[in-house]
Amino acid sequence: MISPILANAACEGNRGFPLFAHIVRTTTNVGCIARAPPPSPSKRPARLQRLVYNGRMQSYTTIRGTAVAEIVEKKSRFIASVSHVETEEEAVAFLERVRAENRMARHNVYAYILRADGRIRYSDDGEPQKTAGMPTLEAIQHAGLTDVIVVVTRYFGGILLGTGGLVRAYTQATQAGLAAAEKVTVSRCVDVTVHVEYALYERTLRCAEECGAKVADSVFTDEVTLSLLMLDGTQEELLKKMTELCRGKERIEVSSPYDAPF
Repeated sequence: MISPILANAACEGNRGFPLFAHIVRTTTNVGCIARAPPPSPSKRPARLQRLVYNGRMQSYTTIRGTAVAEIVEKKSRFIASVSHVETEEEAVAFLERVRAENRMARHNVYAYILRADGRIRYSDDGEPQKTAGMPTLEAIQHAGLTDVIVVVTRYFGGILLGTGGLVRAYTQATQAGLAAAEKVTVSRCVDVTVHVEYALYERTLRCAEECGAKVADSVFTDEVTLSLLMLDGTQEELLKKMTELCRGKERIEVSSPYDAPF
């Protein structure tokens, strides 16, 4: 004899199986301006270290780390687990980790979008077709995110939600998970290190601000060393301003481009 809860769960869908289907640095010297390697990758966000430069890059938005959010719909719990991933292997590993942590759940619906090869995957994981995986994927797309996986774990509460109810629940759970995650915009950046006399410190700061640079650090010794983060392609204006300010005696180091939040 099947209990009413299990019978209802079986009617809404049987559990299925998912379908799985460094940047090289160089240093060159041009006059007094050195093109130098940026700080070691270990000083950058861990999940953004492996991005490879293949020509000019447009900015994109992803999340940092992981996040979890939960909603309840007619006694069913929908737990959205969100993570930044860069490869299909990382996505699958995160999915399996969520499954292992929720062995009693009937469904672990997922969707992910990767920048690499424009890879997109989703699964209803036993829910009625297009009521779970597709809404989860569409919520990610509407948020404008990439390199992201969302796994929505459902603990059945004994009440059928129907097709429309399932779509709404999985959409809202995904939206809640993404809202809980920290968003970051990743751009092609360069590190610019400027060495100036104390007398030029304030004017150098103004020049950096006018050129859109972000001050990462300031070191005061017998001179001032400013570490700046800039979008690649915007540094030339700063170099021009510093040449004028320092009358050709500027000492500036510019890193090779790399991908980082800006």
